[in-house]
Amino acid sequence: MPEVSTVNHRNPMPRTFSRSQSLFARAQRVIPGGVNSPARAFGAVGGNPLFIARGEGPYLYDVDGNSYIDYVLSWGPMILGHSHPEVVLAVQEAALRGTSYGAPTEAEIILAELICEAVPSVEKVRLVNSGTEATLSALRLARAVTGRDKIVKFAGNYHGHVDSLLVAAGSSATTLGVPTSPGITAGTAADTIVLPFNEVTAVEEAFARKGREIAAVIVEPIAGNMGCVPATESFLHALRELTSRYGALLIFDEVMTGFRVAYGGAQELVGIRPDITTFGKVIGGGLPVGAYGGPAEIMDHVLPAGKVFQAGTLSGNPLATAAGITTLKILKSTNPYPLLREQTRRLAEGLSSAAQEEGIACQIQWVPSMFTIFFTDMAVVDWQSASSCNTRLFAQFFWGMIERGVYLPCSQFESAFLSVVHTSEHIDSTVAAAREVFAELKMAADGP
Repeated sequence: MPEVSTVNHRNPMPRTFSRSQSLFARAQRVIPGGVNSPARAFGAVGGNPLFIARGEGPYLYDVDGNSYIDYVLSWGPMILGHSHPEVVLAVQEAALRGTSYGAPTEAEIILAELICEAVPSVEKVRLVNSGTEATLSALRLARAVTGRDKIVKFAGNYHGHVDSLLVAAGSSATTLGVPTSPGITAGTAADTIVLPFNEVTAVEEAFARKGREIAAVIVEPIAGNMGCVPATESFLHALRELTSRYGALLIFDEVMTGFRVAYGGAQELVGIRPDITTFGKVIGGGLPVGAYGGPAEIMDHVLPAGKVFQAGTLSGNPLATAAGITTLKILKSTNPYPLLREQTRRLAEGLSSAAQEEGIACQIQWVPSMFTIFFTDMAVVDWQSASSCNTRLFAQFFWGMIERGVYLPCSQFESAFLSVVHTSEHIDSTVAAAREVFAELKMAADGP
């Protein structure tokens, strides 16, 4: 983090980060690495993280009083912007009635009904506390339903910190995975097959070799954790056909895309029905929540209807369900998705034009309300192409935008997001800031 003051191009008041630096030093004494999630650490861009005091609408305000147009949005949940008055009121009213009961509530039913109504592939849904919890529960359910052990996942897709999914590809595209984190046993990873994203042939070969052992294929229909990288429709259709042919289940991880890219999620856009879908982020309106769902014949295997164990003290928490219900009802009644698509297009095209003007090689990839600026001259279609990007240049771009009051994800490999309260003025300001930064990058590259 820069020690010197910087100037916001929209607001000439000098920026300082001294209190953020002080808090980070304090946090490191009691929290591993000073953060409670690695994505917040700024390690990929250098420097120290900014500590946030509050959010309002499309803005974040740090503890030093600096404001930013926020394109992180808590990594996706805040599709209505920060501190939406109706969501805040719903949470306040729920809190007055008590924060947790450990017993069923009507709010759990209402949220489940909204999800089932919006997503045709889901007839029943189980609420949990996080996307990771939803994913690990979905995998357990798939194994129980099929009586098989092996799972197929794709390089560059992230499904939470589930032991069996924190794996990397082995020596060939169809070898079993190997652990990528200490604490994960080889045995845990051995049932995971890691394949390249968007490559149909690799999936066909894996099923030809081990199809009768595969319980499920799990995929992000629009990847967001190697940056915004949509799966091709041909790839997703191949997954649907192969899993059906071999008796495996298809799991769509829509923790990020559910209710964000469309009210019915990515599966609404591509017209494919998975067997199980995982949810998170938007369905909690900014509070901790997750869910997994599918047809009744699959979901009724979950205890107490069936024998597959899964439980959680805070699952269906009254505050989270209040925020989620309010958020989904607003999205349903206002249908902001055409506007979100148009605003994302305007931003992506503006950023692309600004980069081209300065001769900066980058790709702006986007879907409605999600985008990533990849510093590369090639299309990004999988982890291999994503990992070839110029991360040093991204880090310089990131800090240049911070200096100009624009808050982007602190990694080349994370998607950015828009909310319904990002206006054309915010987009124009962001493009103007990017144009200045691209010019600086070009000047630095050219030298004195």
